Amino acid sequence: MKKLSIIAVFVLAIVAWSCSDTSRNPGKAYMPDMAYSVAVESYTPLDTFKALGINYNAKPVPGTIKRGEMFPFPIAHDKQGETVNYEASKAVPNPITAMSPEQHTEAERLYLINCGICHGAKLDGAGVLHKRSDGTDGPYAAAPANLATNATYVNMPAGQMMYSVTYGKNLMGSYASQLSTTQRWMVIAYVKAKQAEANGAATEEAKPAAADTTAKK
Repeated sequence: MKKLSIIAVFVLAIVAWSCSDTSRNPGKAYMPDMAYSVAVESYTPLDTFKALGINYNAKPVPGTIKRGEMFPFPIAHDKQGETVNYEASKAVPNPITAMSPEQHTEAERLYLINCGICHGAKLDGAGVLHKRSDGTDGPYAAAPANLATNATYVNMPAGQMMYSVTYGKNLMGSYASQLSTTQRWMVIAYVKAKQAEANGAATEEAKPAAADTTAKK
């Protein structure tokens, strides 16, 4: 009986010791970032990560391209007062030479949302933000460019349009944060198609590709 009591006390002592906090300290971790994951929650302030010693800025690695996305526009933004790259952008062709009816519809939607408010649904510069001489419509007195018939824009190469949309030009700001590279090229292809229609010179490159009506066996 006495032996059983001793054994019971010994077992209880082991259990009590194993449950103590002193045995829970793992010591130093060699690579704590890999051993203990820090979850990244949406809209977490970046200062939270800095306080934890984590170098995280929510930006993709330089040179990263989204799967299925086109390569970035190859011409850099001109320095203040320079126009060398703006002129060089004339030589950059639009990689989208034809659009399917679905792409044409999407390009039109993107144009109306991002461009039509200034340049107008018909590309005539009669957007809702422009204040007409009769006092109607928007608050801005400066007339947006007429993309449909103004020779400067009708004859402007697609690459130069892309430069302007990517970096901004005059009173128009950059749309690089609103539209992806592919979307910007699609909108420019749409504008060129509408310009060709307005001037009676639609080309095969500017026209949307016809739907495939071939009977499938």
